[in-house]
Amino acid sequence: MADIDSQMAGASAIPVVLPNTVALVLQGGGALGSYQAGVIEGLASSGIGIDWVAGISIGAINAAIVAGNPPDRRVERLRKFWDGVTSALPSFPIFPNDFIREMLHEWSAGMVLATGVPGFFSPRFVPPQLAISGSLAALSYYDSTPLRDTLDSLIDWNLVNNGPVRLSVGAVDIESGNFRYFDTRTDVLDARHIMASGALPPGLPPVEIDGRMWWDGGLVSNTPLTHVIDNQNDATLVFQVDLFPATGALPRTMSDVIARAKEISFSSRTRQICDEAIKLRSERDVIRRLLAKLPAAMADDPDVQALRHVFAEYPINVVQLIHRANVWEGGGRDLEFSARTMNEHWSAGLAAIGQAMSNAQLVTENILTGASAAFDLCPNAGLKRSGSGIPC
Repeated sequence: MADIDSQMAGASAIPVVLPNTVALVLQGGGALGSYQAGVIEGLASSGIGIDWVAGISIGAINAAIVAGNPPDRRVERLRKFWDGVTSALPSFPIFPNDFIREMLHEWSAGMVLATGVPGFFSPRFVPPQLAISGSLAALSYYDSTPLRDTLDSLIDWNLVNNGPVRLSVGAVDIESGNFRYFDTRTDVLDARHIMASGALPPGLPPVEIDGRMWWDGGLVSNTPLTHVIDNQNDATLVFQVDLFPATGALPRTMSDVIARAKEISFSSRTRQICDEAIKLRSERDVIRRLLAKLPAAMADDPDVQALRHVFAEYPINVVQLIHRANVWEGGGRDLEFSARTMNEHWSAGLAAIGQAMSNAQLVTENILTGASAAFDLCPNAGLKRSGSGIPC
């Protein structure tokens, strides 16, 4: 474990004990991904190094930029990507009326549908219904070729595949329906793997890798948390950055209906996955304590050794950070690639890390005990241990 000091602006230096592995887990969510970029900047400002980054869709893009650049260039490269993809829409003044701002927000999302996103995707000149059957043009409304050039310009693929940061991105095989992670521990990754992870139909075309066609991993699971939990080989601290909250208010408008449906579809039961993992580890801990009480004469018994192997695991602590939409962000929030909204999301992610680190001793204490736990970031209240009964 390593000791570092938090250097977050506005917060006193807090000694933080990090485990041997720090993982960053990034959910999909289109334009909302700039919130993750703010979190990444906040971690860098705190001096927290990332050992493993896993992403889905837009999370895969942010993850690849992290893994494919040295620490001192990551924020700059992320900023270049996000400035580029938000460069086409005008920057409106902030209106005090939420209704007007929501209308402009939805108009911006509509402009993206009509004209695409610079350096990301562009509309096809020929509608897919008129394209040659079986061609990529017949399988999507947009061409994602610009994204390949953008990724290649921002990412050092040699560093991705041979550098110190492990990268995992999820995609789904169209024909089999099987979900898998492309992982630098087992695969050589390039722009295709990142594009496949974000190839959400029917907007973006599938991506061919080794003779198979792949779509956005968010169709099956929008968070890579399970992959990290199932494959950890050391004590691990996870920063789980979600772009869609699982809980929300009842819809009042059709825009609310679309927004809420996306939240339910793409939140991917992150809290449930995390709670089940922590619960299972607590139950296994009981077995480990029982095995420790067995007489020394039974240590070499094959069944005892088998049980020790089955129930051996490393502690994991998950800090969950969730983007909370503004009241004026409607059903098109994941398509609203305007510079003003991008910067607001970025600032919100940066502020979330500052808030989390202000109460970092909670995680520190837990890591020192070797226990597993999950922590939620409550608005205006900092971190709390999940299941503690303390309301946000």
